[in-house]
Amino acid sequence: MRSIWRTLDPGLVRGIALVCLSVGAIGVSYGAITVTKGFPLWFPVLSALLVLAASSEFLFVGIIAAGGNPIAAMLVGLLVNARHLPYGLALPPGVLQPGWRRFLATHLMNDESVVLALAEPDLPRQRAAYWACGLGMLVCWPGGALVGALAGNLVHNTDALGLDAMFPAVILALILPALKDPRTRNTALAGCAIALVSAPFTPSGLPELLALCAVALQLRPGRNARGSRGTRDARDAQQDHTPSPEEVGS
Repeated sequence: MRSIWRTLDPGLVRGIALVCLSVGAIGVSYGAITVTKGFPLWFPVLSALLVLAASSEFLFVGIIAAGGNPIAAMLVGLLVNARHLPYGLALPPGVLQPGWRRFLATHLMNDESVVLALAEPDLPRQRAAYWACGLGMLVCWPGGALVGALAGNLVHNTDALGLDAMFPAVILALILPALKDPRTRNTALAGCAIALVSAPFTPSGLPELLALCAVALQLRPGRNARGSRGTRDARDAQQDHTPSPEEVGS
């Protein structure tokens, strides 16, 4: 632990602290909303500690509160957390470390810790950023959920304070840069359209699953890929072309 703080410079420590505090603020929203939806006080704290994944926890609580099927809520949460598979493949092997630390490091894997680790230039700084951010999230996210749950017992109408809009607003702010890409933007809009159209006719939780069909738009070959393939085919055809005697004589 001491080597982590020796490796990180003050600027990176300040950035990690701000990220963890912002996640703690979202945790206040999660705890307050969960309690006002009828869940016991311990539920948001325990789920925040064990799951440590804000988006899937918000979706689970939202689907259950809307009368949705618990199995559908669980499947949606698992699908959202499936992004951790490419996260684990993207991280250098030395970041997670072998032995018992690997189990804890796997639990600490989230969007923020992975992004901050991959942004560092070498393995020691990547490992330090990953563990510092992950441990900070492990404290701030359940801590914020506890504060929100206690507040939810006092403030029964969280909608009046705008707490219900805090998490969607943060998610929208995070994905705005990615939406500059036309292909990603069209995929997101297609997913929204599928969810909105299917919502009146399907049980809670299923529109989110159906919206994943829009991912197929992201997987199809793009214009650049087709263009580069056409250029490559033309180059290969030109190399394979055998000049005729007339062409050689001219």
